[in-house]
Amino acid sequence: MSSTMTAVETPRPSATADAPLPRLLRRLPRPGAAALSGFLLYASFPPRLLWWLAPLAFALLGWALHGRRLRAGLGLGYLAGLGFLLPLLIWTGEEVGPFPWLALAAVEALFIAVACMGVAAVSRLPAWPLWGAAAWVAGEALRARVPFGGFPWGKIAFGQADGVFLPLAALGGTPLLSFAVVLCGFGLYETVRRGLAFRRTGLLPRGAAAAALVSLLAPFAAAFAALPLVDDSAEDGTATVAAIQGNVPRLGLDFNAQRRAVLDNHAQRTEQLAEDVAAGKVPQPDFVLWPENSSDLDPYRNPDARTVIDEAVQAIGAPTVVGAVVSPETGRLRNTLIEWDPERGPVDTYDKRHVQPFGEYIPLRSFVRIFSEDVDRVRRDFGPGQKVGVFDLAGAKVGLVTCYEAAFDDAARDTVDHGAQLISVPSNNATFGRSEMTYQQLAMSRVRAVEHGRSVVLPVTSGVSAVIMPDGEVVQQTEMFTPDALVAEVPLRSSLTPATWLGVWPEAALLLVAAGGIGWAAGGAVKARRREHAEG
Repeated sequence: MSSTMTAVETPRPSATADAPLPRLLRRLPRPGAAALSGFLLYASFPPRLLWWLAPLAFALLGWALHGRRLRAGLGLGYLAGLGFLLPLLIWTGEEVGPFPWLALAAVEALFIAVACMGVAAVSRLPAWPLWGAAAWVAGEALRARVPFGGFPWGKIAFGQADGVFLPLAALGGTPLLSFAVVLCGFGLYETVRRGLAFRRTGLLPRGAAAAALVSLLAPFAAAFAALPLVDDSAEDGTATVAAIQGNVPRLGLDFNAQRRAVLDNHAQRTEQLAEDVAAGKVPQPDFVLWPENSSDLDPYRNPDARTVIDEAVQAIGAPTVVGAVVSPETGRLRNTLIEWDPERGPVDTYDKRHVQPFGEYIPLRSFVRIFSEDVDRVRRDFGPGQKVGVFDLAGAKVGLVTCYEAAFDDAARDTVDHGAQLISVPSNNATFGRSEMTYQQLAMSRVRAVEHGRSVVLPVTSGVSAVIMPDGEVVQQTEMFTPDALVAEVPLRSSLTPATWLGVWPEAALLLVAAGGIGWAAGGAVKARRREHAEG
């Protein structure tokens, strides 16, 4: 009897059983790269001196978006937007919890998603980095205008105060500066992509290679060529200016809860400055700048507040700009800067024009209250002013840009168009504690200095206050939450940079470039579909 042994075959795993996991892994790199590119953009912003991360971030984003369909571009762009804005805007939830921060980042990331959809649309065109960078600027332009007047915080230009591209702000403002950074990043990716393709195939189309190199190198060349536009010479003499940082009695939204405490702090620091001047420790200032909200009482309705301000201004013997919340009997509150003369008292005012939604006024109040009762901390809405703020202080024309307004291109430009020889950005950052917000605002003011060729003085209630030269250099600054007074001689200037003179036209030109690229891509897609239909 013979026996046979039957081999038992081990069943092979089904090809379809393990397919989902490899397919998922193949899809992860691009979403991961998009989110990482957003985080690198955040890391390029102050207080870090890592401006050079921004072009690298756009190179990575270019890889994630290149050749993608529109829907994929939208999704990848949203991941990039969240990676960028979630950490950048975390200060918005400093005192009110995570919901306002998360909601703001989620909404603003949509604009980045739409811009990235535009980048994906043009990514198959010749010289696509040009069209893609213009599409990004178009997204920034839209985000700066809607909804509720826009939210320009986080423009790529505002992270470049220490970067080599900064002189371009004097040539074409923040739109051109943002465009140059994005173009350089996309050009870097395209140069690498063409190089790798050459190694694989030995083929290198000259036109495509030249376009990639130009995209990479042109921003550096343009920034170098724009260097002569950056000038800190005194065209109209100089002025000695003092910036007062009085500090606040407590952090957070209740910084002015103690009646007259903030006002007393600023008045006392001004009187101490007067003593230092009398002792010869510092020069006599031509004028003095207090921060936004430096008077926590309306001096028009509170005689005790008016007396405190009068005594401080008379002690220093110089016209002083006082920030106050003005509360008329009817209507909305006003975030007001008051020119206070040592002999005549209040002689001129400027009401903040760009008031902050969900901070100084609450749109859709009843709806928003469903998500956060903190909206009721703003019991009475602020209303916007209508006129451009330029004060004549001891013969110097000083343009006024109140805090949040510095993010808007028109705010500083309007003051220079109305004759400002120097710009003041009085601010109140006490609500945001020791977050990065104050450093982001300082960098923004440095970009504005170069953009318009003006010294910028940044008096802040709790820090960081600073004096900035027209070339963007910070010559003096304070520590956070420390009473202090900065006294500096700054140049007065009246010439206009190309950015000031051109106004909105550089941005408009880039929007036309973006529209042309997207139109070209759409036309090509339509022709391709018609050809496929005809062949089918």
